[in-house]
Amino acid sequence: MGKLDGKVAVITGATSGMALAGAKLFVDEGAHVFITGRRKDALEEAVEQIGRNVTGVQGDSADLDDLDRLFDTVKQEKGSIDALWASAGVGKQNKLGEITEEDFHDAFWLNARGTLFTVQKALPLFNDGGSIFMTGSNASLRGYPNWSVYAGSKAVLPAYARVWVSELRDRKIRVNVLTPGQVASPMLEEVMDEEMKAQFESVIPRREMGRPEEIASAALFLASDDSSYVNGMELVVDGGTTVI
Repeated sequence: MGKLDGKVAVITGATSGMALAGAKLFVDEGAHVFITGRRKDALEEAVEQIGRNVTGVQGDSADLDDLDRLFDTVKQEKGSIDALWASAGVGKQNKLGEITEEDFHDAFWLNARGTLFTVQKALPLFNDGGSIFMTGSNASLRGYPNWSVYAGSKAVLPAYARVWVSELRDRKIRVNVLTPGQVASPMLEEVMDEEMKAQFESVIPRREMGRPEEIASAALFLASDDSSYVNGMELVVDGGTTVI
């Protein structure tokens, strides 16, 4: 038996990296998974890679109409949700003194606003006892130069979780934050050159980036009944970077 047998999961921003690895693992563990992505070609490729028990819904998690279309699709095809991984996000570096209004808007519009409305719009479909978790970042726990806007946009997520735990207690819906460290993902590759990658790896105790599959395993823990007594927490999966 799989850890998610018969469950319905929604994972946003799951066309690559950690969330795609998570979608594959969730399906292997028995779930039907709905995934989203902004680019049609990337979404179709991800669906093909997953291979079965998956529905792709093209859309931007910062667009409320797209979120409505996502959850309308879930309602029509499966009727309810057991696990939601709100993973869609964007990261861009810029140092204080050079941050633009656009930089701020892009990060907070998706990472903070989009995540909130993803959760809110999912709630009417949620089964009692389900699991909600959001992708944070250890950038919000350490003072990485040039990442203040991104760090700020992710720092709101644990605050959301703490409040929502109280608001959803009668429905026994758990809310947590999955906070990865440096992971070898396509998004990180886009913003990092070799020098920056070497700097990041130098602060990881094992001197090696995390792998998407390692984050996926932590996501499975949060989505499954294995984490039934974990609620309102930030699970940091960064190889020990933030403790040394």
